Amino acid sequence: MSAHDARRTILITGVNGQVGFELARTLQGLGTVVAVDRAALDLSDLDQVRAVVRKIRPALIVNPAAYTAVDKAEEEFDLAMRVNGEVPGVLAEEAKKLGAALVHYSTDYVFNGGKDGAYVEDDPTDPQNAYGRTKLAGEQAIAASGCAHLIFRTSWVYGTRGKNFLLTMLRLGAERDELSVVADQVGAPTWSKTIAALSANVLAQAAAPGQNDWWHAHTGVYHLTATGAASWHGFAQAIFELSGFAKTPTVKPIPAASYPTPAKRPGNSRMSNDKLARTFGIQAPDWRDALQLCLAER
Repeated sequence: MSAHDARRTILITGVNGQVGFELARTLQGLGTVVAVDRAALDLSDLDQVRAVVRKIRPALIVNPAAYTAVDKAEEEFDLAMRVNGEVPGVLAEEAKKLGAALVHYSTDYVFNGGKDGAYVEDDPTDPQNAYGRTKLAGEQAIAASGCAHLIFRTSWVYGTRGKNFLLTMLRLGAERDELSVVADQVGAPTWSKTIAALSANVLAQAAAPGQNDWWHAHTGVYHLTATGAASWHGFAQAIFELSGFAKTPTVKPIPAASYPTPAKRPGNSRMSNDKLARTFGIQAPDWRDALQLCLAER
């Protein structure tokens, strides 16, 4: 892959998703961005995925697209596995044939949540739900392909688009005086724009002149989340505190056991960004600072 070729093409999947939408904007300076949505690229059709990549012939494939309905994945396992497990493998195989590189996004749900501290990249994986198992399968398929790749594991993604915890809280907060929110699951709420900005920062390093061996040296898995941590309850409180609600609802802490869901969630979703900082010299913002910026943008 000629890293300094100004005409290089970057294929971005899932452009209507939270992260894909932001990536299509932040990666503008690094090449010719071809951003595709579900109409142009049906991720449940592996033949179409292959055909689109072969037609576009990108130097870089960026794949934020995923099956993200965590609870629904328990009953739609085959579809979730195709999109989250098989598609990344197909993208990786096609990238390898083209001499292209692949950037893929994964999740804290590949871990079981039983660790005391923050997870690091080489901690043993042990997903506790169908979604986590399909995302881990995607990671493994990419690694097995031998293509140049970066896998960014992130957590608790939110933004001003799509379906996410932030938008749910803002909607419910306007409707109700009291909300009950899970307080015994901890992670780093991560703004979709933070993910895109940090990704662009890393990829700008890859695109710098004279970086021919860059991908060979940096291929692997990295944790990419906001810094700090909160429970869902703490996240909800911060949303109301920072969004300037005229009348803030009371947020009642409850245990996860009181709010059963089809998919089991990890108790601890904290992941260390040390490898990301050490390798690329970039620092993720504190989750509260990012949340404040996101709310200011609404």
